[in-house]
Amino acid sequence: MTEKEKSMEDQLNEDKALEAKEAEDKAQADAEKEKAKKSQKRWYIVHTYSGYENKVKVNLEKRIEYMNMADKIFRIEVPQKTVTQLKGGKKQEREEKIFPGYVLVEMIMDEDSWYVVRHTSGVTKFVGSAKRPIPARDSEIKKIINRSSSTSQKIELDVKAGDKVRITSGPFADFIADIIEVYPDKSKLRANVSIFGRETPVELEYKQINKL
Repeated sequence: MTEKEKSMEDQLNEDKALEAKEAEDKAQADAEKEKAKKSQKRWYIVHTYSGYENKVKVNLEKRIEYMNMADKIFRIEVPQKTVTQLKGGKKQEREEKIFPGYVLVEMIMDEDSWYVVRHTSGVTKFVGSAKRPIPARDSEIKKIINRSSSTSQKIELDVKAGDKVRITSGPFADFIADIIEVYPDKSKLRANVSIFGRETPVELEYKQINKL
């Protein structure tokens, strides 16, 4: 190898080493930038006009895209749960909002991101003072989102005290019962069942009965 070729090879190796160092520095800078961004990312609660929660979510998502704010506004959640209604012996499911009138927004708060969210159609204000929105606790947000994504269902039944129902499962299956009390929050009720000629009160779940 000539002296000139050796010099060119040395220069090539130096260039490769420099490129590798620059790539490593850039990766480290990007990682630090991402870490700093995550430390600023918080959840905020936005108040909306009643019934506008889903519209606000759609409108805000469009504004984020149009105004190039995806690096500051990350997620919009409208917490909901599935409600099962039993009417006339038929099961119907619908989505019910856990916190009507509120939308959750994960974002980095600054003047630009505040403006985009606050001036979205249907939004009335951030939770907090007028000048300083207060971020929600991460633990509270996790509970809300977990509750929203839970597979458990709230069951509603159009029955009341005095109605007759047929028990469909459990030890009293096929018995006719007279409702005494209804507990909507627990999706349960108390009813009298005639056993050997005596009225016996039993506690039943909504899913165990059919209205007659």
